[in-house]
Amino acid sequence: MSDFVLAAASYEKQKYFLEPKFQTLPESIQEELQIICVTTAQKLGCTFLMGFREDGEVYFETVKREKDINFDEIGAELEVKEIIRVHKDLIASLKVWFTIFFTKEGEELKDELLKKGEK
Repeated sequence: MSDFVLAAASYEKQKYFLEPKFQTLPESIQEELQIICVTTAQKLGCTFLMGFREDGEVYFETVKREKDINFDEIGAELEVKEIIRVHKDLIASLKVWFTIFFTKEGEELKDELLKKGEK
């Protein structure tokens, strides 16, 4: 199964990345993703990624620096759970958006809707 990185931020490099193929998301959603990624990376002192699993499920990942022995794994896990709780509507919307535009099931659904619209 493949994963697709949606957005990422690095505390160490002070950089933010949004995958170009996902830049069709509305500007307000892109801004919200940037805020989530950057603030989480800063708070945890790591690289923080948001992405999609092949089935459209949204995932979160924290990547610590190799020599960072002070990284708080439990705190990072709690932070991700808080993001999921606070942004559950955004996450659900992202899953639907990805499923419709980037999966085989979404293509079939669009084709079916287009056929119904032609009748």
